[in-house]
Amino acid sequence: MDDYNVIIRPLITEQGTHLASTKGAYSFEVNKKANKVQIKKAVEALYNVKVDKVRTANRKGKHRRRGKTFGTTASWKKAVVYLGPDYHIDLF
Repeated sequence: MDDYNVIIRPLITEQGTHLASTKGAYSFEVNKKANKVQIKKAVEALYNVKVDKVRTANRKGKHRRRGKTFGTTASWKKAVVYLGPDYHIDLF
């Protein structure tokens, strides 16, 4: 898996921007099969930063109903990447 297949997209939310400004933590949607080491290497290569730690969470899809039919949204994996004190990522 190359770096562009590991990181799918950055997650830009209110909580994410607050974490970025206070703790230097950035959220990404990542490939379900990627582990913490692969995520760390991909972020360091794509954004030219130094990563301190990575936390991951598997997000389960929500149940949805459309008329009579039931279904679920897709499950996905979230990674919160903590950067070193001298680094930041410009996502906007």
